[in-house]
Amino acid sequence: MGNKENEASIYLHRIAVHPNFRGQNFVKKITHWANEYGKNMGLKYVRFDTVGLNKTLIRHYGKSGFEFLDIKPLKSTSGLPEHYKAGEVCYFQKEIV
Repeated sequence: MGNKENEASIYLHRIAVHPNFRGQNFVKKITHWANEYGKNMGLKYVRFDTVGLNKTLIRHYGKSGFEFLDIKPLKSTSGLPEHYKAGEVCYFQKEIV
């Protein structure tokens, strides 16, 4: 992401939905909240990452309005859970409107 990492953004750490609640548009609801929060705070993007190259998930986030930015390893995994050390990370962003 280069210099883009320094742009004023809200970062979502993780979006996980219990199987019993799938299909209720939680990604849409959460990103709507993040957009409104970011707008009120004068931020430019909603951003998040996900571990691994999951093409289905990439398509899902694309349909939710997110741009797929890049896939690369994390710079530092010290202190992070083990699944962050296992592979590369996909980066996404959506401009706040």
